Amino acid sequence: MTATGAPQPIAPERFDLEGAAGRTIRGELRVVPGAKSAVVQVHGFKGFSRFAFLPYLADQLTAAGISVVSFNFSGSGVGEDLETFSDPTAFEENSYTRELHDLGIVLAHAAREGWLGEHHGLWGHSRGGGIAILRAARDSHVQALATWAAISTVKRWPYDIADAWRARGYLEVENSRTKQTFRLHTRVLDEATEHGDGMLDIGKAAGTLLCPWLIVHGDADQTVHPAEADALAQAAGPSAELLRIPGATHTFNVAHGMTTPSPELVQATQRTVRFFAERLAAAR
Repeated sequence: MTATGAPQPIAPERFDLEGAAGRTIRGELRVVPGAKSAVVQVHGFKGFSRFAFLPYLADQLTAAGISVVSFNFSGSGVGEDLETFSDPTAFEENSYTRELHDLGIVLAHAAREGWLGEHHGLWGHSRGGGIAILRAARDSHVQALATWAAISTVKRWPYDIADAWRARGYLEVENSRTKQTFRLHTRVLDEATEHGDGMLDIGKAAGTLLCPWLIVHGDADQTVHPAEADALAQAAGPSAELLRIPGATHTFNVAHGMTTPSPELVQATQRTVRFFAERLAAAR
């Protein structure tokens, strides 16, 4: 116990798996002794498993008796230290289907190792929220889903940008935190065009979800418009609960390296932890 009486955070255990295109999925496991449920965290575009509020959320989940599996997509561009963008080639070649493939590998390995307990849920942020929705729609073992600032479609680029991207062969993407500029090849754009109304149709997937779903979105999000949360909630119908947080940004008013959670982050976290605790317990 800490001086305040709160449980000590659980030290994560590292794991590495072979992911899409032979690249490495690097992850961390926080096991609560005796836990019967777990949550798998899915980070967003330009995110990673230790980004900003993800470790904070993981600690709050484990404090509630829920084990947590977090990982970096093999195409995240983040290297061995789990925080530094040191593999630009991986980032350039990443795509939606590769992320779905990686998530499937993590879930299968976690199930074999017994990390998921009796029941498990998915949590995803931004693009990772879209990936989590697509997975949950096709995986009956996922018994609860929570998304923060999730995208509602993989078709995210205007025609003029897409045309210039294809003509050049890549799109330059800046990481505003590190000031690094990466190239993004057309693979992700081609997938959105070819499969955006099929296997990667997030709105259609939302309409087929059978598990309970908590949709969290800030009304000050300038990265993923709050209207996308409305679209997802409408597609899902009564299986989804929409929590709109006034004044919350895309990262819930915190930045990487945060030491104190914002009120908006606390609200999102408390509701999410309660959601998973209730829903995963009810699934038993």
